[in-house]
Amino acid sequence: VQLQASGGGLVQDGGALRLSCAASGRIFGSYTLGWFRQAAGKAREFVAAIRWNDGRRHYADSVEGRFTISRDNAKNTVYLQMNSLKPEDTAVYYCAVSPRGLLSTVSSGYNYWGQGTQVTVSS
Repeated sequence: VQLQASGGGLVQDGGALRLSCAASGRIFGSYTLGWFRQAAGKAREFVAAIRWNDGRRHYADSVEGRFTISRDNAKNTVYLQMNSLKPEDTAVYYCAVSPRGLLSTVSSGYNYWGQGTQVTVSS
């Protein structure tokens, strides 16, 4: 599985962005697709995950209510709609795929990673 993330950019405090992650290769129903982020000088952290077959979602507390993860099975694409962005959301955002439908929140649970897309929120 290869992943291509896109949609990052520069936005003002309170603004919105939508990230996309297109997957090439077969995504099975039991897979989990996740988004992680890594700010400069900090560890990579979980943002959101979605199970491919039933669409069950899980979010980090820091983004709950502001971010929405969704998927388009026909396009093999997962999205992250980010609203009410804050400067602390500034990071490189990565999409990842896990062959287990556990909605894992740890990066070691994911086998495939995209290249990352920069999101910068100015105050």
